Amino acid sequence: MGFIKELKEEFEIIKERDPALKSPMEVLLYPSFRVMLSYRRAHKHYLKGHFFRARYISQKAARKTGIEIHPGAVIGKGFFIDHGTGVIIGETSIIGDNVTLYQGVTLGGTGKETGKRHPTLEDNVMVSAGAKIIGSFTVGENSKIGAGSVVIEEVPPNCTVVGVPGRIVKRNNSTQRYGSVQSAGPGTGRHQCIAAGKFRIMQPYH
Repeated sequence: MGFIKELKEEFEIIKERDPALKSPMEVLLYPSFRVMLSYRRAHKHYLKGHFFRARYISQKAARKTGIEIHPGAVIGKGFFIDHGTGVIIGETSIIGDNVTLYQGVTLGGTGKETGKRHPTLEDNVMVSAGAKIIGSFTVGENSKIGAGSVVIEEVPPNCTVVGVPGRIVKRNNSTQRYGSVQSAGPGTGRHQCIAAGKFRIMQPYH
């Protein structure tokens, strides 16, 4: 019954986010579904200190799906990887509920940090194809990262980030220009940019 319940939950998640899905059985063919089954097994072994077994399961899944999820990563409910090829999720990544990643996304480290080395994505974050989020910082809830962006600094909630390096082009559905993230006014939540001016609200191209 556990597998059937899991299948139904995955079907609802994929159905909501991928209009190409036509039948529940197709869920079995999705790389996201297959890799998450392996991740859950590997994560349990990791928490028990069975590190080799955990990595063996995750690497086997990576070869089959093209998606590499370190068994130490923490992933919430409703997680979906669309297409999936080339996705990499590092060991200390934390992913909230209802997060969507597209192909080629990397949640990586800088190689200069110890301990918590990888990003945290809060609930309802969407990361588009080819985006790289590098370092130990938080992408706030409901934020969107544009395709091909490289994000190296913290992102407040309800933002849209694009470019290399990433810059905020929209916040709370507003495109008003701000001098820094902190000056955007109240309601930034507990996560603000740690380096003012690194991200700037930009007017969209016309």
